[in-house]
Amino acid sequence: MNEKQKQNLIRIVITSVIMIALNFIEADGMFRFTLYIIPYFIIGHDILIKAVKGIRNRQPFDENLLMAIATLGAIALALYRSGDYVEAIAVMLFYQIGEWFQSYAVGKSRKDIADLMDIAPDYANMENEDGQLEQVDPDDVEIGSVIVVKPGERVPIDGTVVEGHSTLNTAALTGESLPRDVESGNEIISGSINLTGLLKVRTTKEFGESTASKILELIEDAGSRKSKSEEFITKFARVYTPIVVWAAVALAVIPPVVLTVMDSEPMWGEWLYRALTFLIISCPCALVISIPLSFFAGLGAASRHGILVKGSNYMETLSETKTVVFDKTGTLTKGTFSVVAIHPEKLDENQLLHLAAHVERYSSHPIALSLLEAYPNEHDDCRIENTEEIAGRGIKAIINGDTVCVGNARMMEDLGINWKPCEHSGTIVHVAINGEYEGHIVVADTPKPHSKAAIKALKAQGIRETVMLTGDAKAVADVVAAELGLDQVRSDLLPQDKVSEVEKLLAGKRSEDEALAFVGDGINDAPVLSRADIGIAMGAMGSDAAIEAADVVLMDDDPFKIATAIRISKKCLRIVKENIWFAIGVKVLVLIAGALGFASMWAAIFADVGVAVLAIFNAMRCMYVKAQDPETIN
Repeated sequence: MNEKQKQNLIRIVITSVIMIALNFIEADGMFRFTLYIIPYFIIGHDILIKAVKGIRNRQPFDENLLMAIATLGAIALALYRSGDYVEAIAVMLFYQIGEWFQSYAVGKSRKDIADLMDIAPDYANMENEDGQLEQVDPDDVEIGSVIVVKPGERVPIDGTVVEGHSTLNTAALTGESLPRDVESGNEIISGSINLTGLLKVRTTKEFGESTASKILELIEDAGSRKSKSEEFITKFARVYTPIVVWAAVALAVIPPVVLTVMDSEPMWGEWLYRALTFLIISCPCALVISIPLSFFAGLGAASRHGILVKGSNYMETLSETKTVVFDKTGTLTKGTFSVVAIHPEKLDENQLLHLAAHVERYSSHPIALSLLEAYPNEHDDCRIENTEEIAGRGIKAIINGDTVCVGNARMMEDLGINWKPCEHSGTIVHVAINGEYEGHIVVADTPKPHSKAAIKALKAQGIRETVMLTGDAKAVADVVAAELGLDQVRSDLLPQDKVSEVEKLLAGKRSEDEALAFVGDGINDAPVLSRADIGIAMGAMGSDAAIEAADVVLMDDDPFKIATAIRISKKCLRIVKENIWFAIGVKVLVLIAGALGFASMWAAIFADVGVAVLAIFNAMRCMYVKAQDPETIN
């Protein structure tokens, strides 16, 4: 609890104790009034001050004015009639209890978001000419500079590790509980916490463009984007409150006047009591508090899972998603080549891979890097000479006196070597020794570990159609789509073609209430992310343009989090609708009962504060969404 929550809780406890104590004190007249007015002002003085300020600022019609009129009127009636001030004080007391629960719930949700807000460090460590560490402003660190991150410190700027190895806590960014090991050559993002070893990092971005800074900007903007439900409630309260105030005035005045004209007892006190009860019942607290709170709790729950939703309007749209369209490379697949199959003729698999890695030792081509990754121990006693790269074909080298050629089918044909085709999808790397064909290695961009589970989880969430758009060849795209269980695949697409395909899918929607989500990571995905109803970007390795254009950012690039985001959004919207119907339903029933004289001020307290507290508790359920284990998805 923060200091303000503690103070309000103390006020609630003190008022409750005084009210209990007053039950044992016999008092009448002004002495009784004085005794009861003390707890009233203790618990309600801030409401009265806000009501006065609202009148002074010419914005009087809010719940503070309703509470002030109703309770002061009830005190006046008690002074005039019965001396029973308990109802008026109870109204204020229970209202403050409802406000306290709201504040507590908001604080709990805010903590989840604050964990993300607390990711930008105040300094970066740089070595000066004497070799001593000096703390500098991260804004002053240029791209390519080497910074030092000590154990326990946050990584201030995105970069690549050039020296050292350590373990990073990325929970605030990605929602992952397990630390991540890093060493020289690994990329790391700002906001992570260095847990164990000293790291030297070469910066790849300026501080203002780094991951932590971007996230903070997105979080700051998120609160200003309201959902349709929130906008409706705001407009509703603006119109509704003055209507019920004048309705209460009419209820207090018109019936007594009519009764007077009819020569009957006007019962001014009775109708005034009904009007005051009507005012308390009509207070729109439950709606005004619980709806924004539901969305705020949903945003907090999403951030705890490493999902940044840029506003409650996007949370609402996400819940309406029926079609999810994916980019392939870097989204559903790793975006890096790896060896997926080895088919030797005479040698064993290890020998074939060994020779290919030797030949590709000095190449920086992605295919070469995948071979070196598959056979990392190629630095042995073999003698490698006369390495020659043949553009568009492959590489030739002499290894221990044997001429080894590693390349594509055209290289084999140019050398007059009879090569064998492969049924596997991917890039085929053929190997020949001294003019004899020795087999081939299949290199491909492989799906991410959770991609298949992500598609199944989306289907379980009610997603009707999953589509993949890619610039890859049809054969490669079809294999990936079949492996992951996608409904449709469109291949051989240029960036502008992806926009056209999304336009077609949007035009084919069954209803305006249905939403289409696009998931991508590259700079060429930014136009499609902006065009879709909801754009989802991979945040860890995605381009800045994609993250900027997207409405939802997945901080760990895990496609399975898409299903989690939709699950959170659906729960959030379900709770919002429950609160709207519950609050309006109860209020309408009790308003009618109050106007007819069947509801006392205690019923009014339930209709106002009781409903608000129940709605707040219901809204707090948005904060608790369990993470699913992708391994359990069948």
